[in-house]
Amino acid sequence: MDNNSFSLTKNEQEIMDLLWSQDKALSRSEIIELSTERSWKKSSIHILLNSLLEKGAIKVEGFVKTGKNYGRTYSASVTQEEYQIMQFKQGANYLKSKSSAITGLVSALVQNEDIDSETLDKLEAILKERKSDRK
Repeated sequence: MDNNSFSLTKNEQEIMDLLWSQDKALSRSEIIELSTERSWKKSSIHILLNSLLEKGAIKVEGFVKTGKNYGRTYSASVTQEEYQIMQFKQGANYLKSKSSAITGLVSALVQNEDIDSETLDKLEAILKERKSDRK
């Protein structure tokens, strides 16, 4: 995941959200059919899928017969959680030299979310471990 870091465009994100929500690989026509509120044109599907393949966001899972021809089926190469972590790490790398920004970010996340005591204890343990590793 770290070696293959990427960002998604709005249109690519829509396709990824669809793939993440499905229990099976989807063909190009299924992606178009299931993307009822898409912001992209049907004719752009080939370009979007190729871009996602190049980024390593999706993979060809197999083939399915569509009419007289066969078409590829696609699935996500990374989970939604892995992608979110990737995006967070990219932001954290950007903020590395700005420790006050990192402190503000973590503070905002902890203060603005309804976080239970168990989660806070886990976060505290992570911070303590990280701090002891640096000594």
